[in-house]
Amino acid sequence: MSPTPSPDPSDESQYDRTRLRQWASGHARSAGVDRRDLLRLFAAGTAAGALGLASAGTAAASGNAVAGAAGAAGTATALPGILKPLPPELFTIRGTNAETNFAALRGTGQLTPLDRFFVRNHTSTPRIDAGEWELNVWGDALSRGPVRLSYDRLRSLPAVERTLFIECAGNGRSFYTTQQGQQVTGTAWTLGAIGTARWRGARLSDVLRLAGVTRDAVDVLPRGLDDEVVTNGVNWGHVRRPLPVSKALDDVILAYEMNGVPLPPDHGGPVRVVVPNWIGISSIKWVGDIEVSGQPLYTPWNTDLYRLFGPGQPAEGSVPLTRQTLKSAFELELGATLPVHRPRLLTGRSWSGAAPVHRVEVSTDGGARWHRARLHDVPQRGGWVRWSLPWTPRTTGATALLARATDTTGRTQPETAVHNTQGYLFDAVVRHPVTVV
Repeated sequence: MSPTPSPDPSDESQYDRTRLRQWASGHARSAGVDRRDLLRLFAAGTAAGALGLASAGTAAASGNAVAGAAGAAGTATALPGILKPLPPELFTIRGTNAETNFAALRGTGQLTPLDRFFVRNHTSTPRIDAGEWELNVWGDALSRGPVRLSYDRLRSLPAVERTLFIECAGNGRSFYTTQQGQQVTGTAWTLGAIGTARWRGARLSDVLRLAGVTRDAVDVLPRGLDDEVVTNGVNWGHVRRPLPVSKALDDVILAYEMNGVPLPPDHGGPVRVVVPNWIGISSIKWVGDIEVSGQPLYTPWNTDLYRLFGPGQPAEGSVPLTRQTLKSAFELELGATLPVHRPRLLTGRSWSGAAPVHRVEVSTDGGARWHRARLHDVPQRGGWVRWSLPWTPRTTGATALLARATDTTGRTQPETAVHNTQGYLFDAVVRHPVTVV
């Protein structure tokens, strides 16, 4: 009998299905947390609640209440745990997070300005001095490890610059409830849990080779330096999520600059991981520790969190999520009031984690007719394209604006997103309500 072929590490789906089988059979190691605790979390299927994530309805209500209070005060509010100002015209506060108001991106160019880049925190933003920061690279799949790199040593390595978006896996989550009538757990993002920046840093592959990564390496596990996550008496440790070694050696960046300035604290400074096209949890902020393992690794962030659970999914959940999906958003307030017979240039942005977006269509009558929008950027994988369409409303009343993107794989945004209980990867065409008066 011929031996079973080894999984192709460049095939993300095959890789993750193999890891899931290894975890179920007890052959994967629980990195930094007792296996019994992780099994309890995995079996319970309630990690969203256990880790303090509100339901979509609750999060929406609390976020709007805080944002409303900030607006009434008329000042730039700071959220405990986030350092930068969060003026209500730029952000909606959602628990420990700050969502970019997409209308605030109109006219800002391809890069998201730092003052309106969304913030996703599991605990709070730490203050870390770059002069004291150190990266520890260690593990049983290194021939020259452990290796410790200072901030200056990391910056001395060959630098790369790439324009890439980072997007939370739950971006668009609220539309499962408001548009599809389905209950989900987690922060009730609309479409503002995304930002595009020009990242500068060292290749993770260069760091791993400096530490002597071996052919036995399987998983690469970055850990953050923010506070440990403790819930219900269980310490889940620092936020961490493994990458397959093939991805780590491919295009991952250890970024120390963002839009030409040192990486701000709220966005992971002094150094963060940037994983192109993958869900935001993979791009660990405030990285200070990277384990390189010859065994598959699992943490709460790729067992019960960041998988798909629900109808049509396996009982143990889908494979851990990796690549982001396809979305479009208008640079316009939800529920905006627009004057009849007055020309207006509708603008927005579309993006895909799989391939460049090459076509965007817009409907101004709730989906009855579609018009091709003009693209203002050269489509590139890892970034978004800005688009526009002139429109003069002819009748008064409530209507819905729709935008749908198609990427170069041929995939177009569907009318309905596949439901999952934690509300990840919403990709359906969003019905953007407006009223013409």
